[in-house]
Amino acid sequence: MFNEASYENAVVSLLEGLGYEHKYGPDIERDYHNPLYMDVLPEQLAAINPGIKNAVIEEAVEKIINIENGILTQRNKTFTDWLQNGLEVSYQEKGETKTEIISLIDFNDPSNNIFHVINQWTYKENSTHRPDVVVFVNGIPLVIIELKTCMNEDVGIENGYTQLRNYMKEIPGLFVYNAFCVISDLTETRAGTISAGFDRFAAWKTVDGNYEETKYAQYNVLFEGMLEPGRFLDILQNFMLFSSDTPEDIKMLAGYHQYFAVRKAVESTLQAAGLIGSGQAAKIPENKNRQRYTKSRDDLIAAEPVPQYLAEPGKGGVFWHTQGSGKSLSMVFYAALLSKAMESPTIIVLTDRNNLDDQLYEQFCDCKDFLRQTPEQAESRKDLHDLLNDRKANGIFFSTIQKFEESSEPLSMRGNIVVMADEAHRSHYGLSEKITRDGKVITGTARIIRDSLPNATFIGFTGTPIATADKNTREIFGNYIDIYDMTQSVEDGATKPVYYESRVINLGLKEDILKKIDETYELLAQNADEKDIEKSKKELGNMEAILGAPETITDLCTDIIEHYERYRANILTGKAMVVCYSRSIAMGVYRKFLEIRPTWTEKVKVVMTAGNNDPEEWHTIIGNKTYKKELAKKFKDDNDPMKIAIVVDM
Repeated sequence: MFNEASYENAVVSLLEGLGYEHKYGPDIERDYHNPLYMDVLPEQLAAINPGIKNAVIEEAVEKIINIENGILTQRNKTFTDWLQNGLEVSYQEKGETKTEIISLIDFNDPSNNIFHVINQWTYKENSTHRPDVVVFVNGIPLVIIELKTCMNEDVGIENGYTQLRNYMKEIPGLFVYNAFCVISDLTETRAGTISAGFDRFAAWKTVDGNYEETKYAQYNVLFEGMLEPGRFLDILQNFMLFSSDTPEDIKMLAGYHQYFAVRKAVESTLQAAGLIGSGQAAKIPENKNRQRYTKSRDDLIAAEPVPQYLAEPGKGGVFWHTQGSGKSLSMVFYAALLSKAMESPTIIVLTDRNNLDDQLYEQFCDCKDFLRQTPEQAESRKDLHDLLNDRKANGIFFSTIQKFEESSEPLSMRGNIVVMADEAHRSHYGLSEKITRDGKVITGTARIIRDSLPNATFIGFTGTPIATADKNTREIFGNYIDIYDMTQSVEDGATKPVYYESRVINLGLKEDILKKIDETYELLAQNADEKDIEKSKKELGNMEAILGAPETITDLCTDIIEHYERYRANILTGKAMVVCYSRSIAMGVYRKFLEIRPTWTEKVKVVMTAGNNDPEEWHTIIGNKTYKKELAKKFKDDNDPMKIAIVVDM
């Protein structure tokens, strides 16, 4: 029978094949109250930090052992910063205070590190426990692997997760140094961080970046894909971060699709910027990590072929990852890695809507420690001009495309600027000028932006690229860098499948009103360009008057409540979303809900951005940005009493 012990041996053997040195925990004489492998740590710190005095190394070891008090997440965040950026140690020399940065891992040369796989590693704290397998680098326990047998139908991967959570309470000292955890029952193997719920533990479904036939992956794919020493170090340094949140920060780990796509995107950008040739590997500090070990740790061979890109000058390519697959987090990883690869470029994150600009800006601000710089949001075109020209390098700036249309003068002539266009399929079209029949010259948005930044490199991020005669995302940004479509994302559980159920209700509208609706839709269809729609306020106002009529809202709300209570309230988590045509209609729906169901004050909320001209009575309902963020968290919480979100343009 393939029991837990034999599975443990199989995993150990697999990691040995990747170059790890195996030790059996009970055979090692050590202090069981110390989770570090002290036979290795001090010696290795001295080896990878040549020229540093022994006293400084000893001080570094003491700091690692005695990370300041705090909750587990905070202590792990402190250690993660040391792991990725080095540990600062101050000391006295001839009456002066000096500082050294001690590296815990040599990220430039994997062969300078020592990799151990140790099974049955005993650790005593609140109680005594022995995790199945622990992965060490330079004596530091970075990965904890909990295994379950597939032979027992009553025990599975969920039990492994529960056991890890219990470990975090009983022996938290071991998890202070944890990069991520792995749970596996042979049929399923997933990885996640110390702050991840079970649903956030994800499979790693490819070793080489090929996403085909990845609905199911054998157990060895995750171990070979994530723990191959070179790639493991790359993940530790560049694809693991803390995002600021309340009440405690969240630790995030890149998924397999994010890892490979970001690496390819950086290489494609460097090629488009003319910094590397076609098919040439990116010359960045972490490039040596794109290697793997044979059984001899010193015998390095190339792990992956260098992608053959066909990037045009200035066109970094199209990063096609579907909605719900973590595209905004991929953008953070990309910005951080690109900053190293291009030696401190200036990055502009471009969106086409204020609320999207705010959301993405907040995401980057939450990750500013990982990015090693604080993002800034341009208030106007002049402000963006000043931000770009007050420096020659660095900077992550956020702007909407509307600011580019305020003037035709170049914003900057620098060539070390990279523009990340989010929702690139939506507004970035028109590289050439067009002349209308009446002789009017129309300049496309893409042309305006490129005239403003003539020497920049552009990369497009989208979940739905477009390819038509007059709108083609690839024409604007270049070839596809990576494709992670809806089918793959749903198979991975990153995106939830959407099921459509047609529902028609009788609004009791009169014939003349129905005729007005048809006429309005026909007019909008003829002027479907976004700018034309924006100009059609009068026609849109007619539609709003029809859809926002009191009798219409009453009929709609009555039907929605009946349908929700009868068919939806007790299915899954009972969460529901009502998407309204306008902000005033959203407020009308909210009031009607509470009129029909007065006890729903906690169940239903309006989630939309406040405006300066909003009626005073709206403010207590809409709240500020902080309240909106709080509502987003409440809506995502399955157990929160908030069940129904009323939104507009979300």
